[in-house]
Amino acid sequence: MLLRGLTWLVFFQLLGTVLNVLLLPMLPGPIIGLVLLLVFLKLRGEVGEPLQQAASSLLRYLPLLLVPPAVGVMAYAKDIAADFWAVMGSLILSLLLAVAFIGWLMQKLIDRQARHRSEP
Repeated sequence: MLLRGLTWLVFFQLLGTVLNVLLLPMLPGPIIGLVLLLVFLKLRGEVGEPLQQAASSLLRYLPLLLVPPAVGVMAYAKDIAADFWAVMGSLILSLLLAVAFIGWLMQKLIDRQARHRSEP
């Protein structure tokens, strides 16, 4: 089961990479693959057991993905310090945009859930 789920994940990543090379060079292939996987799962209506098991087992290793950015911050500390205000401005702007979008999205989802509860 685990191998089948991992195969699906790798398939969508490879499909995203192919589309990246052929059609969309401005977007990373794995991101395209994730969007395609999301569309596939939305159309399917559920996450199958193999994919659920593969994703759950991969989530245990998620903290390891934070090691390369931490090393990059340490290695390029002088460059980041030189552009401190630009970095801080972009971080604050992205934080404000993300909070506003998440608030809007949560309100839409709460309204949608209230409509579903009120329908007979």
